[in-house]
Amino acid sequence: MDITLFLQQMVNGFSLGSMYALIAIGYTMVYGVLRLINFAHGDIMMVGAYVALFSMTSMSLPFGFALIFAVIVSAILGICTDKIAYKPLRAAPRISLLITAIGISFLLENIFQVVFGGIPRSFSVPSFFENIVEIGPITLPVSAIFVPVITIFLLCIVLYILYKTKYGIAIRALAFDISTVNLMGIDANLIISIVFALGSSLAAIGGVFWAINYPSIDPLMGVLIGLKAFGAAVLGGIGSVGGAVLGGFIIGFSEVVAVALFPDLAGFKDAFAFIFLILVLLFKPTGILGINFEKSRF
Repeated sequence: MDITLFLQQMVNGFSLGSMYALIAIGYTMVYGVLRLINFAHGDIMMVGAYVALFSMTSMSLPFGFALIFAVIVSAILGICTDKIAYKPLRAAPRISLLITAIGISFLLENIFQVVFGGIPRSFSVPSFFENIVEIGPITLPVSAIFVPVITIFLLCIVLYILYKTKYGIAIRALAFDISTVNLMGIDANLIISIVFALGSSLAAIGGVFWAINYPSIDPLMGVLIGLKAFGAAVLGGIGSVGGAVLGGFIIGFSEVVAVALFPDLAGFKDAFAFIFLILVLLFKPTGILGINFEKSRF
């Protein structure tokens, strides 16, 4: 593979990894606070993509407003999921929460299959993202550059919220001990709702950008994407926001470059991410940026 093709595939890999990263942040934040693997998170990403498509086609909203609407709807869905499904089980064994998360995932998938059908739908890609940018010998769509930039920008916003705002301080305190936080006069349920809203919003943005880069959506699109994003969160270090982004970049990059290096194995591209994950965790089980949960959060 020549250097030009390698550089082009590297940019494509980081673009793909950016979408995994946006979804992985939601996984790692919810886990950091509740020790819950929210397996419905990938399906919230799917909901965001469908809401954006519906907004542009049926409501004739411009892309920017459709994205905002998708973020709002997904944030509300994340909050409702917590209030209805997870909040009553706060004191229950962890396995109960895990089973509930899987049940919510199946519920969302089947609702959207009944309402929209199982046939993939074409996503209306804004003309801006179809433009081509030439950087020397490298030819790239605008989305391949735009998505990683947006991901880094959103990561900075999340880190600012966590470390520079009173809600961020409350989130990090809540991650240590919910009971103690309640005794200090902080509404723990409100803070948990903020975490779910923030994570679901990022998942919706990731879902919309996924639909832009791969302009076809279906009710089961969040299953494999969600598993890879979860893998990214574990690879980077579950509970670490920066680790989730790093893990997303690594998995996206390895998936694209591996197929470019071994085109005959393109049919097994989904396995590359998990093989790489297994190899890394064999040597560092806590992930690349794994943190000591007794001393710090995020």
